[in-house]
Amino acid sequence: MKSNYFLILIVCLLISCKNNSQSKSNNANSNEIENLYFSTVDFTKAKISSEEYSKNFNLHNDNYLSIVFNLNKPLIQSLQELAPTLSEDELLSKGNFQFSYLVDGKLIYVENLNTGAGPKTRKTEKLRQVIPLVTPEQINFWGWFMWQRFMKINGGLDAFTEGNHTLSIEIKPYLRDGTLKVGPLLAKGNIAVEVPKIHIDENLVPVQKIQPNSGWEISKANFDNNKIEALNRKIAEGRFEDINGIVVIKDGKLLIEEYFNGAARGSLHNTMSVGKSFASTIMGITIKEKFIKNENTLLKDFYDLKSYKNYSPKKDSVTLKSLLTMSSGFVGNDNDEDSPGTEFKMQSSNDWVKFTLDLPMHESKVIGKDYNYFTAGSGLLGDIIHKSVPNGLVSYADKKLFAPLGITNYKWFYTPQNIAYTGGGIQLRAIDFAKYGQLYKNKGKWNGKQILTEEWVKKSLTKQVSRAYADAGEDGYYGYLFFNNIYKVDGKNYEVFFSAGNGGNKILVFKDIPFVVVITASAYGKPGNQVNVNKMMTDYILPAILEKQ
Repeated sequence: MKSNYFLILIVCLLISCKNNSQSKSNNANSNEIENLYFSTVDFTKAKISSEEYSKNFNLHNDNYLSIVFNLNKPLIQSLQELAPTLSEDELLSKGNFQFSYLVDGKLIYVENLNTGAGPKTRKTEKLRQVIPLVTPEQINFWGWFMWQRFMKINGGLDAFTEGNHTLSIEIKPYLRDGTLKVGPLLAKGNIAVEVPKIHIDENLVPVQKIQPNSGWEISKANFDNNKIEALNRKIAEGRFEDINGIVVIKDGKLLIEEYFNGAARGSLHNTMSVGKSFASTIMGITIKEKFIKNENTLLKDFYDLKSYKNYSPKKDSVTLKSLLTMSSGFVGNDNDEDSPGTEFKMQSSNDWVKFTLDLPMHESKVIGKDYNYFTAGSGLLGDIIHKSVPNGLVSYADKKLFAPLGITNYKWFYTPQNIAYTGGGIQLRAIDFAKYGQLYKNKGKWNGKQILTEEWVKKSLTKQVSRAYADAGEDGYYGYLFFNNIYKVDGKNYEVFFSAGNGGNKILVFKDIPFVVVITASAYGKPGNQVNVNKMMTDYILPAILEKQ
C-alpha cells in the first residue's frame, strides 16, 4: 500500500513539474514573441516584403516608417474570446487593436485604437497587417495620426533624445464593454532608432532684446534667461512647431518679446479662433452703449426663426448668452466631423447666417448648460452686432475698441455677405493681441478709459459652463467666448482665462498672478499644436517668469 502511495505521489509530482514547465514556456513565448517588423521603404511605390524589413530608423532623415505583422487568426476571433456572448457587430463597435509604444523598455504611450479605424475586412479577414506610421507629408490614414499622437502629444518626442534608442511596439486586442478588457499579446517588434544632433543657428537661442517704440513701458522685472533660451532652442530645433511670437506682459509692462520663423513685430498673425473672443468684447461694448439690451436677449428678436428650416419652439429660447457660452442647443459641434453644423460645412455654404439658423435643435441638450464647440454660433453674433450698431461692425469695432487701444494695423476675415467674421481669423500684431489681453487684466480699462464695464469683464472671465465630457480631450470651463483652465507648475495651480485658436494661438490672462501671455503660431491642423503650447507654458515660460518674482 505504501509503495502504491509513493508511486502515485511521484506521478503527481512529475505531472505538476511538467505543467509548471509548460506554463513557464508559454509565458516565455508570450514575452519573447517577435513577429512585428519595421520597414523604411516608400510603401506607396513598393509592396513591403521581408527583404524590405529594417533594423534601424533615423528619426530625422528617414522619410518612411511602416510596421508589418501577421496574425494567427483575424482580430475578430481575439475579440470574441474577450466577450463570447457578443455578436460580430457588437464586438466591432466596442473593440479594436491596442498599441503600446515603448522607448528603451519604458512604456510611453498606449492607444486603444478607435473602433471606427480601419475597414471591417481588416478586422474580420486579414491576417497580414501593413500600417504606415511615418510619411513625408500627412496622409489620411489612422496609422499616421496615431504616430503623431504618440510623438507630439504623448511623450514620444521627449523620449527620443539625441543618441541611440530602441522603439518597441506591442499589439493586443481590446474591448470596452462596461470595463476595459485587454487580451494577450498578438504582435511585438523592436527597431533601433538613431536620433542625430539637430544643427541650428545658435544666434536664434539668446533672449531677444526688446526693440524701441513698442508702445509699452519696458518692465525692469527679472526672469530666468536660461529657461527662455532653452525654449528658444527647442523652437529652433522644431520641437515646438511653427511658433511665430511670444509676448509676456507683467504688471502692465512689456517683459518678453520674441519672434521666430521669419516673423517680426510688424507681422500680422492669423490666430484663427482667438477672434471669437473679440465677438464677446464688441458685444459687451454694444450692450454698454444700449444698442442691445443685454445678453439675455433672445435670438428671435433679431431673426424670423420660423422662416428658416428646422424650426422648433425650442429655437425661440436661444439667447445671446447661450451663443456666447457655446451652449445654444443647436446641432453643431466642430469637434465632431459628422455633425451637420461644423465650421467647415458652414464655410462651404453661400450664406453662413442662413446655414446656422437652418440647423435643427438638439432634442436633449439644455440651452445655457450643455457645451458644444460651435463656431457658427459665434459667427452669428457678429451678424447681430452688425445689424445693431451704427455703420456696421467694422466701423464700430474700430471706433470703440481698436482706436482706444492704439491698434491701427489689423485685418478682418469676411463672410460671403461681406460682414466681418467673428468666428475667427482676425489678424493683429502679437504685441497688439497683448493689449487686448491686458484690457481684460485691467478689468476693462485702458489708459484711464473704461472701454468695457467691469461687470462684463467679470461675466466673460467667469466659469459659465463646464466643458467636461463635452468633447474628446476637453475639460475646464467656458466663459463668454473665453476658455478657463489650470496650469500646474511645481505643484502649484495657476488659473487662467484664455482665447485659443487652431495652430497653437493663445492669449492668456492669469487670474491671481500679474501676467498676460500671447503666443502666436501657425501649426494649423497639426496634431498637438495646443498641447505643445501648454507644455511651453508649464515647462518654460511660467517657470521662467514665476521664479524671479
